Amino acid sequence: MSGTARLDRLLANLGYGSRSEVQHLARIGAVTLDGTAVRDVGVRISLTADLPARLQIDGTSLDPLPRMVLMLHKPVGATCSHKEFGPLVYDFLPSRWRRRKPALSTVGRLDKETSGLMLLTDDGALLHRIISPKQHVTKHYLATLARPLQGNEAALFASGTLMLEGENKTLATAVMETLSPLSARVIVTEGRYHQVRRMFAATGNHVETLHRDRIGALLLPADLGQGEYRQMDAAEVTMIFS
Repeated sequence: MSGTARLDRLLANLGYGSRSEVQHLARIGAVTLDGTAVRDVGVRISLTADLPARLQIDGTSLDPLPRMVLMLHKPVGATCSHKEFGPLVYDFLPSRWRRRKPALSTVGRLDKETSGLMLLTDDGALLHRIISPKQHVTKHYLATLARPLQGNEAALFASGTLMLEGENKTLATAVMETLSPLSARVIVTEGRYHQVRRMFAATGNHVETLHRDRIGALLLPADLGQGEYRQMDAAEVTMIFS
């Protein structure tokens, strides 16, 4: 990100409070730049990559600037929604991030009972690029099943002829690798509602657990625990499209 922004507008858009609340933070000396208190929140700040390290609020480094991209290890039971009851994926993030402008959104969804790699961003152009069918971004899932595989599932998923119940368009080809009689890896490029679960349902099986461990070439880090998140760098974002 480049350019400049008024300090009060920047902090308000990052969720630190209304512009009057930001003015109060400055008056009490809670806003510092390079160790010096900034009292005039009307000053324009250069939006350089090192700004979060230089600008502090109450002694804590500034939150990431707009065009932030996060990876989150979504646990089972959390919902990818702003409105539904129960645990939400946004509950794992600082509460002020719900007030960010532009808003922070999930990149696609994982259903409540599915765990794994979840992406969030406030960069609308990037979000739409990732979910666009034209990009053919692969999503990798590990599924455990209620009944043993029959042996014909991989060919069916790869055929491009499978049509899910209630739909009138066949699925794009998908890859399935058998891991054991009761487990498989499935790689899809679409994001239809409950897609992997419905694919196995079409074969007469039922998915017991579902976990996404990879998007493109981006792997869910082994050291990122359930409910934990971290900011992604440009190289990791590029891996999504690899």
